[in-house]
Amino acid sequence: MNLPNKLTMLRIVLVPVFMVCAAYHWMLAAGVVFAVASFTDFLDGNLARKYHLVTDFGKFADPLADKLLTTTAFVYMMADGVCHPVVIVLILAREFAVSGLRMVAAGAPGGKVIAANMWGKVKTVLQMLTIIFYYFGYAIEQAVSTGATSVYTTQVISFVLCWIVAAVTLISGAKYLWDNRSFINAAK
Repeated sequence: MNLPNKLTMLRIVLVPVFMVCAAYHWMLAAGVVFAVASFTDFLDGNLARKYHLVTDFGKFADPLADKLLTTTAFVYMMADGVCHPVVIVLILAREFAVSGLRMVAAGAPGGKVIAANMWGKVKTVLQMLTIIFYYFGYAIEQAVSTGATSVYTTQVISFVLCWIVAAVTLISGAKYLWDNRSFINAAK
């Protein structure tokens, strides 16, 4: 297993660590773990391309690791009341549709592995930045303020960012399905 794939696997291993931190509302720790895991996404892709270490496993596992990490975080944000359930459903619907299309493409004659497109990468970066903003913003506001409304600003901004993420996620999914419609037509 090459280094980029090991970094992808590290991201997957960090998901349960993030979950524990988020579940116990250790917001700064959750933010740090999530940021480190997100950095592995940036690093593994760059290393794979720079040193010609792109593999079919990486093309499959990297987006899967992203989905595990980001959807887990959004579920915890929903539990905190800053991410609307409709946003979660839209994110999950897009991910299921894209994953389904990837399976169809892999099962097609010649077994094509479809890598993430630019919109998918923009979607992932926006999701990760929204999540990092929420966890670090919450931790900072909680540390510097007092009273019941101590994290109100972070919550409101995060709520708006979640809806922006939903819009970009829909655009990304529609573009991905459109660009790969030949696999959908061939699967009839």
